[in-house]
Amino acid sequence: MNEGNKTPRKLEESHKSVAGTSPAVRPTGWKKFLSKRWVFPAAYMAAAAIIVTILWLNSGKDAKETAVPGQAGVANEATANGQASPDAAPVTANGETLRWPVAKMEEMTTLVPFYDASASEEEKEAAMVEYQNTFTPHMATDLARKDAESFKVMAAMSGKVTVASQTPTNGYEVQIEHPNGWVTVYQSLTDVKVQVGDEVKQGDTIAAAGQSELEPQEGAHVHFEVRNNGLPVNPNTLIKSAK
Repeated sequence: MNEGNKTPRKLEESHKSVAGTSPAVRPTGWKKFLSKRWVFPAAYMAAAAIIVTILWLNSGKDAKETAVPGQAGVANEATANGQASPDAAPVTANGETLRWPVAKMEEMTTLVPFYDASASEEEKEAAMVEYQNTFTPHMATDLARKDAESFKVMAAMSGKVTVASQTPTNGYEVQIEHPNGWVTVYQSLTDVKVQVGDEVKQGDTIAAAGQSELEPQEGAHVHFEVRNNGLPVNPNTLIKSAK
């Protein structure tokens, strides 16, 4: 071979050598890792686990923050079984506390008590209401006069009337909204004296005791409920003396 052909041959071999080691042809370690079939499913599962954990932590935080709005330092004020700590009692800006919705509690009798999950079996049975062959825990206190006569039903605490209407089974109903998520509910009423939007004072007459389709055997009575942020609370745990 003559000397004139040596240079092109060497250049050609040099180009082949460079092409053989180019990164475009030889996969890197990162690409090899990504080429594994398990990489993307594993990454997806890890991301999903992180998202679920973050949502769980945030939901727990929100539950703690909304448990007792307006009542700092008091935990779980109103529970599903109606128990509440002494500090949980609703108090208005002027210092008034919850009262029974009647003028003289000593003239009244409790027809159906509030259902307390921690009470005896006999007490829990007495706090069940039967309607159309279905038994339901009674999350209120039904009061009637001992002489079975009708009586005035009064606002248990000052507040704003948010409901004043007739229900299908509970007669006329009035609901009054109070500070810090408290609501009082009065059912089995007649001769309602208030309407939605009215501001009432504690002791104001809002209606008269009547009857209901749900509890016809009780005669004239008031079905009295107390709720805190939507949860029923036993009024006996909040009202310390009969008035």
